[in-house]
Parts: sequence; C-alpha cells; structure tokens
Amino acid sequence: MTDVLFILFAVVAVGGGVGVVTGRSPVASLLFMVATLASLAGIYVLFEAHFLAAIQVLVYAGAIMVLFLFVIMLLNLGHDYRADLKYGSWFLLSLVVVGLTAGVLVQGLMGTGETGLRAGGAEVAAAIDAAVVEKGAVGVIADPLFTDWVVAFELMGLLLLVAIVAAVVLAKPRERPEGK
Repeated sequence: MTDVLFILFAVVAVGGGVGVVTGRSPVASLLFMVATLASLAGIYVLFEAHFLAAIQVLVYAGAIMVLFLFVIMLLNLGHDYRADLKYGSWFLLSLVVVGLTAGVLVQGLMGTGETGLRAGGAEVAAAIDAAVVEKGAVGVIADPLFTDWVVAFELMGLLLLVAIVAAVVLAKPRERPEGK
C-alpha cells in the first residue's frame, strides 16, 4: 500500500510540475504548484517525516503560495495567455528534457550494487534513526540549519525577497509621458 501511495504522490508531483510550466495562466500555474507541494508533503508523511510535511504545507503550500497569489493579483497577471508556449517547439523540447531526466532518475534508482541510489542506504538510514532518537526530528533538522547552514538559510530568505521585488518592478507597466 505504501508503494502505491508513493507512486500516486510522485505522479501528482511530476504532473503538477509539468502543469506549472505549461499552465495557461499564472493562477493556474500557482494551483498546479500547490498540488505539487501538497503531494511532496504526502511523500514526507510516507517517509515518517511528519514535521517536514507540516512545514511543507504551512510554509510553502500555505504562506509562500498566498504571497505569490497576492503578487499575481496585484500585478493583474491572471489574464495572460500565450498559445505559442503551449503547443510550440518549446513544448516539444520540454517533453524531451522531462523524458531524459526521468530516464536518468530511473537508472539511478534501479541501479544495482555500487551504481544505484539504494547502495549503502541501510547504513545511512540507521545513522539518521539514531540521530532522531537522540535529538528528535526537529533537532535533526534545526541543528544543521541554524549552525552549519545559517548563512545559506538567511541568503535564501533574501533571495526570495529580491525575486518578489524584481517581479513587481519588471511586471509594472511603464508610465508614459503626458505629451506623447
């Protein structure tokens, strides 16, 4: 049953990712992104990372997507449709890239011995389980995030802020002089 749910969540995540890129409007792409993030939270629950799943839903599927929706509505981008992006050569190229990426992922997952991702997985899982028992699930995530990776964590927040400001500046219509 767990394998079936994993495959279902994975298909929804990949389908939502494709929907984000090929959506007819920014609002539709945003809804596909919410579906992708929610399915990733489902995968986290299957892996018994309940705290990570809750953070995924609250922070990303909740707060960040609401922020993106406000930016889309503020800039009035909800009615833009470009047919050339949907059925043009870019769509065919994106299908080829998705197919090649899926092939590489399947090869990595299904490889045996030293070539597959499953090689050495039992030792890694045992080390993670021991750390969770010692520190708790939140401690295992928070310890490296706020010690070793604190600068990267702060830079990601700053990058998100810069991206939102840049989107507002670039999408804002230019004012024309009154005489022209």
